[in-house]
Amino acid sequence: MTIFLSILGVIGVSASGPIMAATAAPVLAIAFWRNLLGAGLMAVPTVVSKRAEIMALTTADYRRLSVAAVALALHFVCFITALKLTSVAAATALVCLQVAWIALFDSLLGRRPQIAVVAGLAVALIGVTIITGFDLSLSREALLGDVLALAGGAMAAIYQMAGAAARKTMSTGTYTTLCYGACAAILAVLCVTTRQPLIGFTPAAWAGILAVTLLAQLMGHSVFNHLLAVMSPLVVSMIILLEIPGAALLAAIFLGETLPLGTYGGLVLILVGLAVVIRGQQRSRGRRPPSTGKAPAPPPPALGGE
Repeated sequence: MTIFLSILGVIGVSASGPIMAATAAPVLAIAFWRNLLGAGLMAVPTVVSKRAEIMALTTADYRRLSVAAVALALHFVCFITALKLTSVAAATALVCLQVAWIALFDSLLGRRPQIAVVAGLAVALIGVTIITGFDLSLSREALLGDVLALAGGAMAAIYQMAGAAARKTMSTGTYTTLCYGACAAILAVLCVTTRQPLIGFTPAAWAGILAVTLLAQLMGHSVFNHLLAVMSPLVVSMIILLEIPGAALLAAIFLGETLPLGTYGGLVLILVGLAVVIRGQQRSRGRRPPSTGKAPAPPPPALGGE
């Protein structure tokens, strides 16, 4: 059963990039509706069962939620824009570097990384250099897409770190409902400010928005949240990395996307490097003594590159 669910989860997050790249709607509108629908799907059961928990949230809780929501909004803006400018495969691989960004942020906070983490980051960086080099030879637009995808990965890392802190005091339902809802509100303000429409799209565009919400939010996030309860975080993190080749394959099949051979080599290096980083981080956490007698809080919903 876990293998079947793992396959469903990978398909869900892998389909996110190709669907958003093909959806003929403004970037901010896609991000807005995806988060609003995601919050709406979680709101009813959460309000019914977690009302006391929501009422008990503190100012510090809302501060952490605000940081996570802003980072998530910026992540979607950067990633979806990148999908419009560069290849789905490149954008997905580069935004998945959120794992590397977390390791970098940890080191800036004074936590010495494992040698394996440093080695994995070096391998991934070589892959990034190869991809951006080939994209620069194609067009400046593709290179800008690469830069935005990297920025989207950094925002995803901040979202994950802020979300992990927030999840220490709130359940998954409460966190996702409030975070997605706040993210949608931020994106609505951005839409009004930049005069991007939120309605008036073609039926095909609405179908794309609905599909990415159902596949990524439900079939992707929900499945991986369940797997975190029955599998080790290391294994789940490794499985999520399959989004990189999965997105490349789906883009090639349904969008006819073809890339230079060297770009595929860069994708492989990023995949290998991130796997080494994840394993190194897991070993580091395993050796670190717990600060309290309590079990660590579960991580926020898996984001991946979608």
